[in-house]
Amino acid sequence: MEVLTTTEMERADRMTIAAGTPGFALMMSAGQAVAEAAMELVEEGPIVVVAGRGNNGGDGFVAAAELAARGREVSVILLCERDSLTGDAALAAKGWKYPVLPFNPQAIGKPALIIDALLGAGLNRPVKGDPLDMIEAINANGAPVLAVDLPSGINGTTGAVMDVAINAVETVTFFRKKPAHLLLPGRMHCGRVRVADIGIDAQVLGEIQPQATENVPQAWQGCFPVPRIDGHKYARGHAVVVSGDMVSTGAARLAARAALRAGAGLVTLASPREALAVNASALTAVMIRAVDSAVEFADMLNDKRLNACVIGPGAGISARTRDLVHTALSAKRHLVLDADALTSFAQEPERLFESIKASSDPQVVLTPHEGEFPRLFSDISNKHPGRSKLERVRDAALRSGAVVLLKGPDTVVASPDGRASIAANAPPWLATAGAGDVLAGIVAGLLAQGVPAFEAACIGVWMHGEGAREAGPGLIAEDLTEVLPAVFRRLYDEFGVEY
Repeated sequence: MEVLTTTEMERADRMTIAAGTPGFALMMSAGQAVAEAAMELVEEGPIVVVAGRGNNGGDGFVAAAELAARGREVSVILLCERDSLTGDAALAAKGWKYPVLPFNPQAIGKPALIIDALLGAGLNRPVKGDPLDMIEAINANGAPVLAVDLPSGINGTTGAVMDVAINAVETVTFFRKKPAHLLLPGRMHCGRVRVADIGIDAQVLGEIQPQATENVPQAWQGCFPVPRIDGHKYARGHAVVVSGDMVSTGAARLAARAALRAGAGLVTLASPREALAVNASALTAVMIRAVDSAVEFADMLNDKRLNACVIGPGAGISARTRDLVHTALSAKRHLVLDADALTSFAQEPERLFESIKASSDPQVVLTPHEGEFPRLFSDISNKHPGRSKLERVRDAALRSGAVVLLKGPDTVVASPDGRASIAANAPPWLATAGAGDVLAGIVAGLLAQGVPAFEAACIGVWMHGEGAREAGPGLIAEDLTEVLPAVFRRLYDEFGVEY
């Protein structure tokens, strides 16, 4: 579940070699794993390996030799002269007892499968010249492509397409995934990702100490809140969701219902008086309290049992919303800031960050989407070339003093301490009105139960994505809360929790 940058993966290789495993042994294991995947992808027909001059190409040579030994028809197209190869790649090429084809797109022919062993995951410059022509020819060929480590043309750490990239149906990577296997647009080029064990001991992670993980249940199982048999609703926290005015109440209700479904023992909607009747007519288990001003909100939060808040969904972009945020921070409540609460600080984001950092041990989660993110972090926005989403969110978390959850098909959560997670389980139909309000409520419901902010955000993102998968195509935001019980049951089964 750890995710390694290309630099961290290189270090894992070096540590393994220093501990006594030859680099060529790692290459042999990698190539054999590629050959195994190729055999599963196509049971018959010719296979073409397109190899580069580095270790990625060496893996390709090993795979070619293994496939030939199993009786498959294999040919190798090599980017450079065979005699120019060095190191382990040269050793691998010696194991290929047949000629190599010239690096010419016409040499591809009409194979049953193409193995892409051209460029490595460490690519950090645009693809030009002959490799560009070859990648375009492979994509146009029509044969399925199996990528070695990462599709050629993708930067392994950022996930960026370096002008052009292979479109693979499957990728075989080694030891651990890299950010590009999870981040867009790289993930869209990988197809199914298979992680192969090539003999690197997981103990190397103790020294490397990677701070990024894939957002899967194993990463946060220890923080997942399971109600005690002797528990009661007051022990599971009391979340408060701030409602907007009469014509903007739906978003807050979505968040409130989600907080309750996520396990908060009680949820109260803080509603302007003009919207009380509208909210009351649409809610049952969620309580309502009249709150028009920051003074009334502060009075409400004098009750220490109200331990988590959501401000933003439908709250309005206004000074009132800013005042409510500062009030919640001054009261040292666990806090989710979404939508209008974020945009309300667009002209003075540093004021928000100062208020967050002034709280002792702040458990604050900011949940922007890509349109809202630049309003608070303009100089680290999504317009910056060469900066990955993972880097941007980490920088934002450090600057703001809060956990930052940047939504999208590859949602990234980052903590000010550098920890980060990348989610890859959100289906496309999750992109629907109100879905973000539900996510804010889920995170708040977890905060109310005492889950730390980083883990609450990670769990919320995963459950949000799995809820959408459970609901299926045609999902609307209201469906998400209805399917959360099924998501809980799946987690309980996975964690061995009786229910």
